[in-house]
Amino acid sequence: MAGIRESCSVCKTDFDVQFRYQMEERDGGFSFYCSQKCLEKSQLGGADKGGQLATCDACAKRFQPELASQVMYVGGKRTYACSMGCRGQLLREANGVRLGEIAAAAVTAQTPPPPSAKPASSAPEGRAARAAAPAGPAVAVPVVPQIGKRASQTSQAAVSAAAEPPAAAPPATQAPTAVPRYLAVFNHKGGTGKTTTAVSVAAGLASRGKRVLLVDTDAQGNVSVSLGANAERSLYHVLVMGLRVSDAVKTVRPNLDLLPSNETLAAAELYLAGRQNRDRVLCDRLSSAAAGYDYVVLDCSPSLSLMNQNALVFADSVLVPVACDYLSLVGVRQVIKTVKNVNSLLHHPVQIWGVLPTFFDSRAKICREAVSTMQQHFGERCLPPVRAAIKVKEAPAQGQTIFEYAAGTPAAEDYGVVVDRIVQSREGEAKATPPAPRARTAAASAGA
Repeated sequence: MAGIRESCSVCKTDFDVQFRYQMEERDGGFSFYCSQKCLEKSQLGGADKGGQLATCDACAKRFQPELASQVMYVGGKRTYACSMGCRGQLLREANGVRLGEIAAAAVTAQTPPPPSAKPASSAPEGRAARAAAPAGPAVAVPVVPQIGKRASQTSQAAVSAAAEPPAAAPPATQAPTAVPRYLAVFNHKGGTGKTTTAVSVAAGLASRGKRVLLVDTDAQGNVSVSLGANAERSLYHVLVMGLRVSDAVKTVRPNLDLLPSNETLAAAELYLAGRQNRDRVLCDRLSSAAAGYDYVVLDCSPSLSLMNQNALVFADSVLVPVACDYLSLVGVRQVIKTVKNVNSLLHHPVQIWGVLPTFFDSRAKICREAVSTMQQHFGERCLPPVRAAIKVKEAPAQGQTIFEYAAGTPAAEDYGVVVDRIVQSREGEAKATPPAPRARTAAASAGA
């Protein structure tokens, strides 16, 4: 893993950051330590940037840390306790509100606010805005597509396993209501063409003059291979090391920037698991930079992972590639369930914008039945199928997109239709209703 060149916050020596202990997030910024000795010295030196005294985070007393028990990490943040009593208090406060907030609330209650004042909210502005936003239906259909004779044997079990739709869900014949700007290409099942779809959609949007950011959230790093791009810095450095997005992205085509990933992204799962609001770290890191693009396309891994939760919380729309076979159709049920959970449990309004049949062969009965079933259950959310072609598999070996390697082939034309639908959906919505600013982006920008 390529390190980041930084200066040690203690001895000011320039070094390459290669290990997690060499960096620490504190007070909205990062500190870096070239060695374990400098890390220990920073802990003894306290929070005064070289001073010898620390401030107790419980009683505000100034003291000289001498014991390991006087330095704690609560919620991923270093705190100081001058005594065991203060240490216990900090641990209790980690599961509730701080005493200072209770005192401030008591003072506020004694002083009545002016008539024009608005009631205070106990949640941060960004979180309150997200909670107040309508969750909306995750998808317009509640059932799992079934095909052939096998469908008659399993349809009842599939329908009972699928979650019930909201009472206000629109009928399946309506066009997609989500406007894709932050588009996650997602399916729990592997081998459905997610990476090919993400690369083709991003490249197609870029060729139409749209500024596009393609984010690879899969530790396999297949997006970089498909585009013939080599990058030293990746999404791992942005999430874990605090690197700016602009320093990690790489321009791979005109109007197309890539934020790559590699095997180091697997270690980011451990970092995310120990964070507060762990499902929104990707959103916090990318929102400010993403505002400068027309579209952001996220290639997701085929799993139910914490990284995929972050991708879905960041996205406003989901594109589901579905191979034209029975097992892929059954896998759509889990996608619907996951998206509904993001709406209800994580309080983020994301919708399935489209279902894209892939590897379509008109000569095969299973393919025709699969597309017919998807059209029946998903209505206009089912996009025209992408026809199977050997050129699609050959293009990544040359580091080219399907539009570069085999322009004019049926597969290239089919992906072009998908890109046109995305552009038409967004531009049509923009003409009908001016897009409202996203509350979470503003909150993330203010936090940055």
